[in-house]
Amino acid sequence: MLLVGGGSGIVPLMAMIRARWQAGSRTPFRLVHSVRTPADRYYAAELRRPDPGLDVTHVYTRAAPEGLRRPPGRLTVADLDTGGRPAEFAPDCFVCGPTGFVETAADILLSLGHDARKIKTERFGPSGG
Repeated sequence: MLLVGGGSGIVPLMAMIRARWQAGSRTPFRLVHSVRTPADRYYAAELRRPDPGLDVTHVYTRAAPEGLRRPPGRLTVADLDTGGRPAEFAPDCFVCGPTGFVETAADILLSLGHDARKIKTERFGPSGG
């Protein structure tokens, strides 16, 4: 399972993580969460819970913690290539966040060879009014 969230787009993904915990599932989950700064991480304490089947990667767009090798910036192919699951594993992919983020993440997953039928997206943003 690959979960990709932008900002508050982590909320429905966190519900999936909690359901996994509650069910006692051992299905490996990988979460890539893009946020502006370390202070903007949602569920930070909860995601530090020891769980060998959950890998969490944060991508910082404005300011990164001291010593982090990746400079701040938007989500890239490298982030989902190294922080995600390989396409040959055929993971179910769930992407949630602002429309632009979701479009970019889905395009990256497709470029990495993920099956479009296994990529589920949820967008939010201005209603155009």
